[in-house]
Amino acid sequence: MKEVHVVAGVIRSPDRERILIARRPDHLHQGGLWEFPGGKVQDGEQPRSALARELAEELAIEVMVAEPFLEVRHQYPDKAVLLDIWQILAFSGTPVGNEGQRVLWVAIEELGHFDFPAANQPILEALAQQAREARGG
Repeated sequence: MKEVHVVAGVIRSPDRERILIARRPDHLHQGGLWEFPGGKVQDGEQPRSALARELAEELAIEVMVAEPFLEVRHQYPDKAVLLDIWQILAFSGTPVGNEGQRVLWVAIEELGHFDFPAANQPILEALAQQAREARGG
């Protein structure tokens, strides 16, 4: 089974207190669940370029500062994915669901109240750990 390379952005609010999440359209794989916005890396495309392209298409924002955060490999029953996760620390524009998807700014400690695909669990854990370390604990 060929692995699908996906980039996703952990988009931080300017005050760094909230993260932008998007609801996957019902008709897509893992539809109805929440995700960190992004999409597939095209053949020959660099992950950072794919991230900028996907976030411009999906959210109408321009990524200004992004840094690698985490890589997650996950095997679903019907597909294998490599999630290439980046933290978006600065962007221009106002995020909107350009593809009709719902988007929300959520406090890091409230991310656990949303249903995410199983592959996102390590991302949620890394964000929770990062938040604990920022609070000094």
